[in-house]
Amino acid sequence: MDILRSLRPTRALVQAWRHAGQTVALVPTMGNLHDGHVSLLRLARQRADRVMVSIFVNPTQFGPSEDFASYPRTLAADLRRLRAARADAVLVPGVATMYPRAGGATVVSVPGLSTDLCGAFRPGHFDGVTSVVLRLFNIVGPDMAVFGEKDYQQLTVIRRMCADLHLPLQVLGAPTVRDADGLAMSSRNQYLTPAERTVAPRLYETLLACRQRLLANEGDRRAIERAALASLRRAGFRPDYVAIRSAADLTLPQPGTRRLRVLAAARLGRARLIDNVSVRLP
Repeated sequence: MDILRSLRPTRALVQAWRHAGQTVALVPTMGNLHDGHVSLLRLARQRADRVMVSIFVNPTQFGPSEDFASYPRTLAADLRRLRAARADAVLVPGVATMYPRAGGATVVSVPGLSTDLCGAFRPGHFDGVTSVVLRLFNIVGPDMAVFGEKDYQQLTVIRRMCADLHLPLQVLGAPTVRDADGLAMSSRNQYLTPAERTVAPRLYETLLACRQRLLANEGDRRAIERAALASLRRAGFRPDYVAIRSAADLTLPQPGTRRLRVLAAARLGRARLIDNVSVRLP
């Protein structure tokens, strides 16, 4: 497994793969890898000849009061996990590589979609995501990239960016990986205390209850969202939102919309948890 830290060797390696007629998949991560990340690599391995994983804790997607400084950095353990998962290469760039112009870096923004839902509670977050992801795409030039569906809004934003900018790659979404009690795997789960960890699966249970009510046609969308927010508050969460949206573009559902996503973000202690479930109406 090649470990790369700068642009020139990264591009040289990808060029060698292409000369051999091989396809390339990129799996962008911020490290502190768990089984959910490994599932992304597994999907990439199924779809491409070569898989590159990036590890970069991106400062531009963290707000001033967020956890950039304390975000867990576990590079040695991550590299061991990636070797076991048969990654072909790992890109570990520094901040100066990703943002060579300090204080005046170019920003990539997807209007509208980036300021809704999580974007409303984390201003500038998705501008940081799209700005770093486009840089990674330009460095690696992959045929495809894999992201998890746990952050469904992020996946939707990146797909919109690629479509709007005519980027020649496919963006794949990998199903959310969960612990046995239903909690979506996340690097931030380690912020939960033991008591909070027993409460955390209620987020997924609440989303499943929303799906059941939608399938049973029990109440309108707003009533289902309000009931879910109340349920989360009773359980001890501080919810940012529960929202029922069109799965295609996260707009408000219109009459006749059949493919939906129920999305939620809620704080529990130090952790901000996000999750979503799909709904296909009959």
